[in-house]
Amino acid sequence: MSKPEQLMEYIVRDVIEYYVAIEKIDMKTAMVQFYNSEMFGKLHDAETGLYLCSSAYVYDLFRDEIQNGKIVQLEI
Repeated sequence: MSKPEQLMEYIVRDVIEYYVAIEKIDMKTAMVQFYNSEMFGKLHDAETGLYLCSSAYVYDLFRDEIQNGKIVQLEI
């Protein structure tokens, strides 16, 4: 496994754990929602560089996607 792939896996794990803890949902639901999200696809696209960002940042983008129906970078 390459270093970028390893970082992506760590972020996926963290984002799902955050989602379960914050939203009080079960692990299976959190996994299905994240794996089917646009954010998951963007995270696994090395060109985006998201695998270099913090797990908390990726989680915030995922949460924005859930709330808005698309990825929104509000800070830009």
